[in-house]
Amino acid sequence: MFKTSSLKKAVLFITFLFSTYIASAQFNQSAFENRIRPDSSLTDEIHFNFYNLNYVRNYEYTNDFHDGYTLYGTQLQPQITYYAHPNLAITAGAFIRKDFGRNGVTDAKPLFNVKYHKRNLTLIFGSLEGGIQHKYIEPLYDFERTLTNPIEYGTQLLVEREKFNLDAWIAWQKMIYTGEAAKEEIIGGLSTETTLAESNGWKFSVPAQFLVFHQGGQIDVLKEIPITTMFNGAAGLKLHKQINTNIKQVYTDNYIAAYKDFSPDKRRAYEGGFGLWLNAGVESKWGSLVATYWKGNNFISIKGMPLYESVSYNLYSPGLTQSKRNIVALRYAYQKELIPHFYLDVRFEPHIDLDNSDKQLQFNHSFFLTYKQDFKLFKTKK
Repeated sequence: MFKTSSLKKAVLFITFLFSTYIASAQFNQSAFENRIRPDSSLTDEIHFNFYNLNYVRNYEYTNDFHDGYTLYGTQLQPQITYYAHPNLAITAGAFIRKDFGRNGVTDAKPLFNVKYHKRNLTLIFGSLEGGIQHKYIEPLYDFERTLTNPIEYGTQLLVEREKFNLDAWIAWQKMIYTGEAAKEEIIGGLSTETTLAESNGWKFSVPAQFLVFHQGGQIDVLKEIPITTMFNGAAGLKLHKQINTNIKQVYTDNYIAAYKDFSPDKRRAYEGGFGLWLNAGVESKWGSLVATYWKGNNFISIKGMPLYESVSYNLYSPGLTQSKRNIVALRYAYQKELIPHFYLDVRFEPHIDLDNSDKQLQFNHSFFLTYKQDFKLFKTKK
């Protein structure tokens, strides 16, 4: 960790310049997405889908809200897809995660789903197109979950139209049997974006999203633990301008985020809170640059990045509260398809906590290599 007065001033100055756009956006995450859909041209075919994510993500943090550590490893998702009908695909496979420096496999899960797709609608049952594919903002859904816990099982409805997108989903996180010493856990949410106007490279849209988490059940033996129901939501305005020169795009996206505890027996430090997630960004041939400002007040997140919360879950300061959180960051990413199907993503994300007395510059940096490809194996005979 280091402190450099001139570097801090530079970060604040550039952030000020970008904040004239008042935005809230995230880097392009499409290289991490792996969507398999029914396709009428593939009917009766058997395909092998291979997805591999290699990652290094290092947090050079010394603060009370987000621990400093490193994630270094690889993921594999091999899957077999049967295109049973022009509107139906059935997929089975596995998720395997290996963290370097540890013996054995870190995590392994089966993958199975059926997908019905017709026109602009997709219905999924089983392993979902989840994680960052839901397109939540980071205070609601931490990007790191792509590395540590990307698999969700449940039901998902997707609507993808030219000027309207919807992702409604529910995922079962923990199922229990009668008499277990555990609570069942379920989470669900909705993410939408509606384009209100689009002309001459300009696009104006309205996003809205929420998450609901419930922990409870009637057949466990932990009756002393109360029911938990929590809500996170966000709504905003987005304005993008396509330029298509060395500067590809500039944009401004604004969100107001909210937290509410709907539990009958409220035991958390705050019953409700909110936050402003404001960024301004530019995408160019040299990479993407995003200036970020987070202003939180009594904000608790269900799945979001711990850095933005008002309650700490750090190893050495659990339960620490700080009602108001003010964080300024300047984030850079270089993303490129090196060869067909093989993607490079390098990120450097410094930030300053304005409520910290010494306002020390801290940062995380990441390196990702992603390969994804679909191979036709054979066509079934009727």
